[in-house]
Amino acid sequence: MLRAERPRTAAPRRRASTSRRRQNTAAYLFVLPFFIVFIAMLVVPLVYSGYLSLFESKLIGGDVFAGLANYARALGDSAFLASIGRMGLFLVVQVPLMLAMSLFIALALDSGRARGSRSARLLVFMPYAVPAVVATLMWGYLYGPDFGPLAQIARGVGFGTPDFLSPGNILGSMMNIVTWEFVGYNMIIMYAALRAVPAELYEAAEIDGAGQFRVAWSIKIPAIRPAIMLTVIFSIIGTFQLFAEPSLLNSIAPDAITNSFTPNYYAYNLAFINQELNYAAAIAFLLGIFIAVVSYVVQLATGRAERRERKAER
Repeated sequence: MLRAERPRTAAPRRRASTSRRRQNTAAYLFVLPFFIVFIAMLVVPLVYSGYLSLFESKLIGGDVFAGLANYARALGDSAFLASIGRMGLFLVVQVPLMLAMSLFIALALDSGRARGSRSARLLVFMPYAVPAVVATLMWGYLYGPDFGPLAQIARGVGFGTPDFLSPGNILGSMMNIVTWEFVGYNMIIMYAALRAVPAELYEAAEIDGAGQFRVAWSIKIPAIRPAIMLTVIFSIIGTFQLFAEPSLLNSIAPDAITNSFTPNYYAYNLAFINQELNYAAAIAFLLGIFIAVVSYVVQLATGRAERRERKAER
């Protein structure tokens, strides 16, 4: 009697496993450069900065282990706390205005009723393509009380010479610079999210008699809430990381911009002017923790608001 031959499946399985192994190896090789750069440029400096923050440099004895002494010193540093409060005011005033402008422009462009929407998108986004250094120098020239065109126009119409760079006005002037730089960036994020919303929702709302304002408020804005949340988080991080604007305005308004005007600028001056590397590292870590906590609180509050709205709809 002839025995029935068993189906041979081992060879195809081996080939499949070998092919999958090769694909996995190729995938790891593709992402390996990113991990190398990520570890070398972010993880290693971060670990080294944390190591430095635990030491203190003394004239006698050199670097000695200080534990959390630098962190305790930072929490009692009036200059550091004042810079945090200053940027907190910046966050509360500037970020809502900037994001409201970005959202309004994105909604206007998405409505299709604005003429030359492509050119308008480019013009609004163009300031973001200008480096922060160039933008600050340009606005510093515009703000100049003697040679600036804004001061010359104000004097020409009889309003006197406005002092945009005085200690009382410098924060508002800086808000204007940052808003000019980042309105287009946030607008592009919101506009891209609006283009991904199904058009059927708009058509159904228009059939029910909803106008443009009602469609924007009830459909568009809730649909792009994740994109708006993303711009909020980016704005929070950017606010407490301001550096180029105060460091450049310091040269033309030294009485208004102190060495601790922003937390980032304060850490820079501590590290490279005062040579207090250990204390600057501790301040940098505290700043990172503070930004993470604020971002988490904002996300948590937004999530709770969304859950309440869903329960109310039910």
